[in-house]
Amino acid sequence: MSRLLVKRKAGTGRVAHVTPESAGWTYVGFDLHRLKPGESLSENSGGREVCLVLVTGRAKVGAGGHDFGLIGQRMSPFEGKPWSVYVPEGSDWSVTADTDVELAVCSAPGLGGGLPARLIAPEDLGQEVRGKGTNVRYVTNILPEGQPADSLLVVEVITPGGHTSSYPPHKHDSDNLPAESYLEETYYHRLNPPQGFAFQRVYTDADESGKRELDEVMAVEDGDVTLVPKGYHPCAACHGYDLYYLNVMAGPKRTWKFHNAPEHEWLMKA
Repeated sequence: MSRLLVKRKAGTGRVAHVTPESAGWTYVGFDLHRLKPGESLSENSGGREVCLVLVTGRAKVGAGGHDFGLIGQRMSPFEGKPWSVYVPEGSDWSVTADTDVELAVCSAPGLGGGLPARLIAPEDLGQEVRGKGTNVRYVTNILPEGQPADSLLVVEVITPGGHTSSYPPHKHDSDNLPAESYLEETYYHRLNPPQGFAFQRVYTDADESGKRELDEVMAVEDGDVTLVPKGYHPCAACHGYDLYYLNVMAGPKRTWKFHNAPEHEWLMKA
């Protein structure tokens, strides 16, 4: 199995766990918790900022001394926009499930920005349609670079069955601003219906001999997490199965500047 694929776990509790140490990188952390009604989770963000995303379900959420009350409305990530909470570094946070809950805990280094904890409601989120034809996908910006945070960038995408996404292939693995930014990235995948699967390829440019430092193709199932430490990382949703993914990105500078694979850039104008 690919070292870039974190397989889904059954049951409740923490079912996915990615740290900078486990991923072999510096910035991005990602946990996925499944809670039953009445179950609670409490942590301190320590030296990291956190974005709590209610992928599904309703829960009472508090963070940084603020009680945000009962939030959440969708029971599927394919239904509407999410509720989220931004938690700055050094802050306590807690979540108590009112229904079955799927909670994503996205994290990256705090930089002492002194930002307050805040609720990110569905009406606060911008949405956009990207691509044309079978490259159309639907994007919801949860924590884009235009909104305050120290390091985190968080977005979710729905790709209809039979469509591609993160395509044409692009990368963001060079600290070469303004042309390209260095960002590590995780993908948390869901499928609808859940028995489906999708594909994701992560690969780097070939050298003069045709060899690539990284070139892995993964069959992604419902609940899997993929890691993108470098390189291009397109996805393909199979016919009949819509693909949802939650992206977490972070790097030395909080900006998303990507580089398209030159051999496929013609697709941008096709």
